[in-house]
Amino acid sequence: MRRLRTQIHLTIVAVLALFAVLAGAAWWHAAGLREQGRFAEAIAETALELLPEAERPVAELQATLDRLGPRFGVDAAVYGPGGELLAWVGRPLPLPDATGPRGHWTRIRGHLLLAVRLADGRRLVAARQPDFQHGVGLVATLALLALAVGVGAWPLVTRLTRRLERLQSRVEALGRGDLSARAPVEGRDEVADLARSFNRAAERIQGLVEAQRRQLAFASHELRSPLARLRVALEMLRGDDAVRAGAARDVAELDALISELLEASRLEAVGAGERAEPLDLLGLLAEEAARTDAVVSGEPVELRGDARLLRRLVRNLLDNARRHAAGSEVTARVERTPRGARLLVADRGPGVPESERERIFEPFYRPPGAPETGSGFGLGLALVRQIARAHGGDVACRPRAGGGTEFEVVLAADPPH
Repeated sequence: MRRLRTQIHLTIVAVLALFAVLAGAAWWHAAGLREQGRFAEAIAETALELLPEAERPVAELQATLDRLGPRFGVDAAVYGPGGELLAWVGRPLPLPDATGPRGHWTRIRGHLLLAVRLADGRRLVAARQPDFQHGVGLVATLALLALAVGVGAWPLVTRLTRRLERLQSRVEALGRGDLSARAPVEGRDEVADLARSFNRAAERIQGLVEAQRRQLAFASHELRSPLARLRVALEMLRGDDAVRAGAARDVAELDALISELLEASRLEAVGAGERAEPLDLLGLLAEEAARTDAVVSGEPVELRGDARLLRRLVRNLLDNARRHAAGSEVTARVERTPRGARLLVADRGPGVPESERERIFEPFYRPPGAPETGSGFGLGLALVRQIARAHGGDVACRPRAGGGTEFEVVLAADPPH
């Protein structure tokens, strides 16, 4: 936003300064034409009156030019009827090819010259001496004008860009998940219209998200009620134990799916910072690793986070590793980093192809060839990434040296609110 403020300010100053330069140049040109006409008449009349006759000595002519030059601020030269140079003062001036009966302006090789034909055939050529002080004064005037315009335009530009900065902060807040973010509507211009449009869009987004969350909560509640009744009925059912066991597994899978959906919905609603508390990541990992007989190593690292969500993250990673470990050992390690902690969970399974290492974190994604049952629902790793990002970090999948897969989770010492 600071660059935009500077660009607008410089644009205003540049436009007004250009207008001032063009207006000054036009005025200077018009005034110069009038001044040149008066100057031509004055030189012509003075030359006719003061220059000695052709029969007089050249020294007398030179003395007259020496007096006329400083008096009128001109460089002058007198040429004879045959074009020979008789006398001059100041810069050497070229002789025009033709002149009128009085004073006429002409331009030769970049020189603006006044040529006067005398009655005896001689010709007087004169040019104004450069007026550097006048040019310096004009430049100083334009500089002061640009400074005045810049100082006057700064409050206007600052007021406009501050409104845009406030609108930008509200947009960023909405992007961070603050669905209640609204922009202040100030004024009646396009910026105010933009703020109103943003507020309408934010209200619409908030309404859609809240409706989605309510539908998910209602659907989860309605699903769990028949699941509970089905579980009770299975306990009371007499008959084939294999059928009962299969039905119980199906109920457990449905219950786990609903738990994953609810967890994702809660994480979107409140984030991780709302229930952050100090915890020991190594201790939490050791408790969860006891369920899967994973080998734990590393150093104690204390950070702030939602213990329930981080426990779900660790559990999902360990269950995923155990599911694909093909009976081999699963290892988990905690390391300290400058910003927080790093969690590494590795197995010796078949590994994940490079083309699938990002897609496995997408919700409900199943790798090609994965069985329909016993391989999860495609939500476990997606929830791991969601929890890691809510704690100021992320998760990545990479191959393990010697075969297998390793998941790396980076967590911040204090998650963003």
